[in-house]
Amino acid sequence: MTFSIGGELPVNRLGYGAMQLTGPGVWGPPRDHDEAIRVLRRAVELGVTLIDTADAYGPQVADELIREALHPYPDNVVVATKAGLVRPGPGEWLPVGRPEYLRQQAELSLRRLGVERIDLFQLHRIDPTVPLADQLGVFAELQKEGKIGHIGLSEVTVEEIKEAREHVQIATVQNLYNVANRQSEAVLEYCEAEGIGFIPWFPLATGELAKPGGPLDALSTQTGATPAQLALAWLLRRSPVMLPIPGTSSVAHLEQNMAASGITLTAEQFATL
Repeated sequence: MTFSIGGELPVNRLGYGAMQLTGPGVWGPPRDHDEAIRVLRRAVELGVTLIDTADAYGPQVADELIREALHPYPDNVVVATKAGLVRPGPGEWLPVGRPEYLRQQAELSLRRLGVERIDLFQLHRIDPTVPLADQLGVFAELQKEGKIGHIGLSEVTVEEIKEAREHVQIATVQNLYNVANRQSEAVLEYCEAEGIGFIPWFPLATGELAKPGGPLDALSTQTGATPAQLALAWLLRRSPVMLPIPGTSSVAHLEQNMAASGITLTAEQFATL
């Protein structure tokens, strides 16, 4: 199960999101540094080739852990990162799309990750105070300079994707989406029609569906798979452009999540969910 980002960068569709490697509230160092390193290395051993991070995770902590664990990176591993969302403090998120700031963060990410080019660089949020053309103009410049490969967006509407594509090629979109939250359904359908990779963040928010008597709970009893595994299997079947990036700070949970790639839902089970 692979997808080619931008038509030329093949990745296994079940990836890994590095946000949970940081401390509480995505702030500060991990609770267990050594386990964080083991998680990253085990993810690659299990076939993960897409690792998603951001300068805001920690801040900076996730990038530094990824470099410590995996540098020099295997040739088939794509480390995707993001910029444009700053962290004034724990629990605070603020979009900043000033061109000089985005360029600065790209340069810092290159340094922290220890690479000469970021394969997939994503605008973490559109800053409503800065023209989108100016924000993406920096990405286009970085791409021309060979410092980034492909360009992605995060938390956008179909209309915003269309506007962005007037300025640059968009390879991926990362929006909140999971079996219990389909608010980005229109965005997913647009991405599928256009061959744009769709990265659902928070893919394991199963909520009420996993409670006793819920459809995930019932299917878990029926199949022997965990509700989380079934939620991931549903995402993978939902669309060929779907690239889930479940995150965890535990090797045991990582191994459970990755086993979802081996689960095939029947048409009836898929329809139920």
